[in-house]
Amino acid sequence: MAGLSTHVLDTSKGKPAAELKIELYKIIDAEKILIKTVLTNKDGRIDGPLLSAESLEEIHYELKFFAGDYLKKQNSDLKYVFLDKIPIRFFVNNKSEHYHVPLLLSPFGYST
Repeated sequence: MAGLSTHVLDTSKGKPAAELKIELYKIIDAEKILIKTVLTNKDGRIDGPLLSAESLEEIHYELKFFAGDYLKKQNSDLKYVFLDKIPIRFFVNNKSEHYHVPLLLSPFGYST
């Protein structure tokens, strides 16, 4: 099944990152065009695909994860948030494939 999905895990808690805001952009001629804004569910996933097979294009995309807002909600004792917004830019070179962008998040680092 082609399309685009994501999954966010809070590695500092060993749990999915629920209610984390994500924006999806397509990049055309260096211009960022917002496609949609979503929140992760209790499993750290999006209800449904970010992009369906029919919507997927062979272009650059960017996912912007609002980690700072999420981390502040999780720990009100934080004096500051080291990570704020995490952009991940990628290229879809075959729209008949499925693309999955996982994010492993902690207050002071992340990986994908």
